[in-house]
Amino acid sequence: MKHLLLAAAALIVAPHASPLWAETIAITGGTVAIGDGSAPIRGGTVVIANGRVVGAGAGVAVPAGAKVIDASGKWVSPGIIAAVSTLGILDGYGLSETNDASADKSPFSAAIDIAPAINPTGQRIATERSAGVTRAFVMPGTGNTMFAGQGAVIDLGADYDPVTRPRAFQFVELGEDGAGPGGGSRPAAHVLLRTALAAAANPAAIEIAGKDSLITRQDAEALAPVIRGAIPLLAHVERVTDIKAVLALKAQYPALKLVLVGATEGWMIADQIAAARVPVIAAALVDLPEKFEMLAATQSNVGRLTRAGVTVAISNADISEGPYESYLAQYAGNLVALTKVPGAQGLDWGAAFATITSKPAAAIGMDGELGSLRPGRRADVVIWDGDPLELASAPEAIFIDGVSQPMTSRQTKLRDRYLDPVEKALPKAYER
Repeated sequence: MKHLLLAAAALIVAPHASPLWAETIAITGGTVAIGDGSAPIRGGTVVIANGRVVGAGAGVAVPAGAKVIDASGKWVSPGIIAAVSTLGILDGYGLSETNDASADKSPFSAAIDIAPAINPTGQRIATERSAGVTRAFVMPGTGNTMFAGQGAVIDLGADYDPVTRPRAFQFVELGEDGAGPGGGSRPAAHVLLRTALAAAANPAAIEIAGKDSLITRQDAEALAPVIRGAIPLLAHVERVTDIKAVLALKAQYPALKLVLVGATEGWMIADQIAAARVPVIAAALVDLPEKFEMLAATQSNVGRLTRAGVTVAISNADISEGPYESYLAQYAGNLVALTKVPGAQGLDWGAAFATITSKPAAAIGMDGELGSLRPGRRADVVIWDGDPLELASAPEAIFIDGVSQPMTSRQTKLRDRYLDPVEKALPKAYER
């Protein structure tokens, strides 16, 4: 067993002990996708310095002394943001040892903060980074109530400091997935939700109720910033009636920064979502009614929501076979393809690419920091060998906060190990 563990350890892509100093870099001659919804710019330049974007587009001057990278014939874009992810808290299915996503036996729910558990050495992080994913919204799973806890925004850089923003949002399940832990039904879950929010607004009520309180003091304290509008509340809902029930919270808590996750039937009340100014992190691949709460599923959901004026990002929400963040580029490409399908509603290239870059950041109020190549944003930059929304394209270089990242992962190391079929003294598994 010891030898097998050593062999497995040899495949780990270890992060740097500390971030390397970012240098001034000018990436010239490529097709530049700003990521803000605008059309790609041919023959553009991207300049990054001190970990930030200085300028991007046509006619951007190259600073004296900058390292110049010729991207002629290539594409340059912001990194992809995985808006619904378990990166860093789940590294293997069916392995409880690697799963910090949920805590069924904990007395706490909303108070759970996943940031301390983020593991930057998780093998999924290196794999997704090498595919062009540079940031992720890491969401906990439900435990003893429908409140999952406080999620974090992380970067996928090869260092030991992955957390961009801890306690970035509160995540709650309020559809089929929330009915069970919420008390057994949707009405029960909504009673608990409203009771918890009321307790957050009046913590003294918890002290009066004592052990009979339906929510712990710690959970109420975690929800207090939500009702003040200090952090967003991300609510996973699919059915139109569930969406309407959540939107009604805005009337009672006007400061609430609500974000809908999934929202498969959102297109049916797109005008109401737009009027409430509530962004949506939509399920990217739900086009068939695989659940009762998704009977009105359609590929045109994102296009119709966007046309109504809703800020829409796409995500891996509701994908049953496992989260593969690198598929997001393909899902965004599908939205472009839908513009060619009679009767369907998709997005043009710039708008589709924004659903996996600037729109996720905008949904949680971080588009001033992340998601595009506009000046002042964090320099998460990917150089692609072709159009990033084409299946055959792949990253050739990746920068996170202006720092060049390794392009290796456990998968690439396994590939390289077994490319040489020659039999040697020891089995392949023992090679380093």
